[in-house]
Amino acid sequence: MTSDEKLVVAAQEAPEGDTRAFDALVVRHQERVLANCRYLSGSADDAHDLAQEVFVKAFFGLERFQGRSQFGSWVQRIKVNHCLNHLRKRKGKSFLELDDPTLCSAVELQSHASTERDVGHRDMRDRIRTVLDAMPDTLRVPLIMCDLDGFSYQEIADSLELGLSAVKMRIKRAREEFRRLYRE
Repeated sequence: MTSDEKLVVAAQEAPEGDTRAFDALVVRHQERVLANCRYLSGSADDAHDLAQEVFVKAFFGLERFQGRSQFGSWVQRIKVNHCLNHLRKRKGKSFLELDDPTLCSAVELQSHASTERDVGHRDMRDRIRTVLDAMPDTLRVPLIMCDLDGFSYQEIADSLELGLSAVKMRIKRAREEFRRLYRE
């Protein structure tokens, strides 16, 4: 398997229109970016659009990528900033979610899991999603950046333009709030 570094160089040096190396990078990182976009945005519908927009930004910014960090970390930073901008734009607006109980009861929109294991995993993911959705952005975003993206406290502080102690406190409170909501 080719390393990210080699794929980045190949993508940067590729002739115009040849996106094979970048496509390989997308395939390698898309699942994590998509999952984290879902958790950061709180919307499965928005997550696909956000993930695609993240990779579009990465594609057009690739020539400026200097390799001082790993490609995956660079894409994760683009993702976090893009999702935060999305949340700021969305603030104060309400949207109808497909997980709405009235929509979920429609027979034509229901699907049935093929195994009990799938149902169990889906139920756990749904419960985690519900808990994260119930948390305020000020707690959810730093928690996801820390526990899912693996950012250090300092990286989170820099991205969110907060003090280091504020980030530590928010993550501590977010974990406590997550545990409390998950138990309920």
